[in-house]
Amino acid sequence: MKVGILGLGTVGGGVINVLQKNSASIERRTGVQIELVIAGVRDVTKKRICDTSNIKLTEDPFEVVNHPDIDVVLELIGGFGLAKELVEAAINNGKHIITANKALIGNHGNELMKLANKKQVRFLFEASVAGGIPIIKALGQGLSANNIESVAGIINGTGNFILTDMKEKGRDFDDVLKEAQALGYAEEDPTFDIEGIDAAHKLSILAAIAFGTEIQFSKVYTQGISKITTEDILHATELGYTIKHLGIAKRVEDGIELRVHPTLVSNSQLIAQVDGVMNAVLVKSDALGTSLYYGAGAGDEATASAVIADLNDIINNQTSNHILGWKSQEKINVVDNDAIVSEFFLRLLVSDIKGVLSKVTGIFNDHNVSIEALIQKQVDENKNAHIAITTDRVSTKTVMNIKKAIEASDFNQAEVQLIHIELLD
Repeated sequence: MKVGILGLGTVGGGVINVLQKNSASIERRTGVQIELVIAGVRDVTKKRICDTSNIKLTEDPFEVVNHPDIDVVLELIGGFGLAKELVEAAINNGKHIITANKALIGNHGNELMKLANKKQVRFLFEASVAGGIPIIKALGQGLSANNIESVAGIINGTGNFILTDMKEKGRDFDDVLKEAQALGYAEEDPTFDIEGIDAAHKLSILAAIAFGTEIQFSKVYTQGISKITTEDILHATELGYTIKHLGIAKRVEDGIELRVHPTLVSNSQLIAQVDGVMNAVLVKSDALGTSLYYGAGAGDEATASAVIADLNDIINNQTSNHILGWKSQEKINVVDNDAIVSEFFLRLLVSDIKGVLSKVTGIFNDHNVSIEALIQKQVDENKNAHIAITTDRVSTKTVMNIKKAIEASDFNQAEVQLIHIELLD
């Protein structure tokens, strides 16, 4: 099988290294020799992490997708402008596509899948979510006998690294973000990672596969971690929780929930133990029950593992586009965020004066919301205090009204922090 590659950065270089290192075992499993023919790059003179001596390099990416001998194109350049144009050209030329590009899938996956089905070529993207973890194959194939009830995951390693370091070392967000950038975990512009956009792309893909719906990235409620403070983490820890940045897709009576946000999870839950840059996805299904998929969510060879697994599937004819949830591209209602019911954590900064606690609890009583736990601590010489509260299950709309009422009160000193609590196991 002859393969062309678009992009020889971290992932593309990793693909070449893994293919060269494991060529014998891959050929033994598939019975086919994989030949890397051509790679499109920005600069043919650039030093690379892989040996390209037997591969033609070109600065014209269309030379790759129009190459007459290529069977499969690996799209590893990212973005969804040029990448979309190249993928469409390759599909129209009858070439199978493998991509690691979650932004491309999140924004244009529906139309690209329809085009691939029309042209009768494969369009696979295991590496687009959770790096080397084979979660797409697990949802599309391994759990195909199940009705999926929910998918919840740590699907962005940068955010998980930041929250882990904040908890373990007591550092503030900005300090850890700078370290993440220095280590190469975060981009110079980290917005996609820390504000949840990257995770929302990935969640929309997982939900489409899990529930057999079209990709609905634009409907994912998305909240980042940039407002999480050391005080939030300390109070959450005292209450028995860890803060994780989760993507959650859940089937409910009125449709499905699609949301990415910081979340308190009990320290007893498995996903609370997933630290650093690692990823994990927890799946609830009716026949198997709860299963957890854990591993490296990024990195050259980890992501290459998923790319090559898709390549092997094309060789072995094991996977069709229809298995991955797009047979009908059914439209399922996405529940509005205001209607989502959850337990919540609220952190307040208030004047530590007589009667303030009764005023706070009175606001909750006025909205018929039960308080499950409460911590009050003086924090400065001005007699201000932090109050951390966890609630019973309540709609987002109701708890937002409580937040607004507290912020409008005469005793309140800062914006109220509001974070979901999820029971995942």
